[in-house]
Amino acid sequence: MQDYEKNGLMLIVIGALIGLGKVLASNEILTLRLLIGRTLLGSGSSLVAGAIVMQIPDISPLALVGIGSALGIAGASVIEAWVRKKSGVNQ
Repeated sequence: MQDYEKNGLMLIVIGALIGLGKVLASNEILTLRLLIGRTLLGSGSSLVAGAIVMQIPDISPLALVGIGSALGIAGASVIEAWVRKKSGVNQ
């Protein structure tokens, strides 16, 4: 497995764990739909950190994980708020 593949997989797993953690820490009713949705959203938004590797190819793995975690948390929250606003769903 190449380094970029390992980094991508690591970012996906970190994002999935962040999404799962957000579901478990919330007061919302736990449903399979919510669990899968937040896990996918966290994975996708943290994977955006992989674009950093294209700009800084020799970035340390710890910095990459930090950026991926920040994007996984902040990015998922922003995307979720935008989707709720556009769909008219208020919670």
